[in-house]
Amino acid sequence: MATETAVFAAVVAFLISAVVSQTPPMAYTNHTVGGPAGWFFNATKNISATNYSSWAASQTFNLGDFLIFRTNTNQTVIQTSNLTTFKSCSIDDASDNDTFQYNGGDSDFNKPLTIPVALIISGSNYYFSDADDGVQCQRGMAFEIQVNTGLGLPPSLNQPPPPPYATPPDSDLAQTPPLMIPETKENSGFKTAANLRRYFFFIAVVPPLLLLL
Repeated sequence: MATETAVFAAVVAFLISAVVSQTPPMAYTNHTVGGPAGWFFNATKNISATNYSSWAASQTFNLGDFLIFRTNTNQTVIQTSNLTTFKSCSIDDASDNDTFQYNGGDSDFNKPLTIPVALIISGSNYYFSDADDGVQCQRGMAFEIQVNTGLGLPPSLNQPPPPPYATPPDSDLAQTPPLMIPETKENSGFKTAANLRRYFFFIAVVPPLLLLL
């Protein structure tokens, strides 16, 4: 009897955990990468500020969530879906379609940065810093996450990109050419806007009035 009770309790506990794990999130979440440690590299000790893989393993990520990189310009933020690029700790051979660099190309060292990265691709996403010729990545500044569907992308992140900017036509060419009226005895050449109004008035209004006389 005791054995049956223990088995029944174990089955109930398993079912409860399965239901909880499949419960969709109630809201989108901002994840501060590395927690209090942020996204930093300790150059003195030649190691990352924290274990980012362990931090990532403790989180649940869903579409529409944000990774918040609290960092400075001594590090970079590389996002890729290419495992080969991730393992190489370099973007030298990366494709524009699967890898993106977020550090903005700022060359000033120790300049504080806060970089929000939206999670818009489900499945495996990889992040690393390729600063110091990839040494930061090799020494711990790299992590992998699995992005679940969750609530799906919010409308703000699920819009098509804006159309490419088009240079407006030359202003001289874009102007509408003036309306041309054939020469008459009363007026030769082109009509001005004021003359055109008088011209059309006499053409459209005066003849019907004469018929009423």
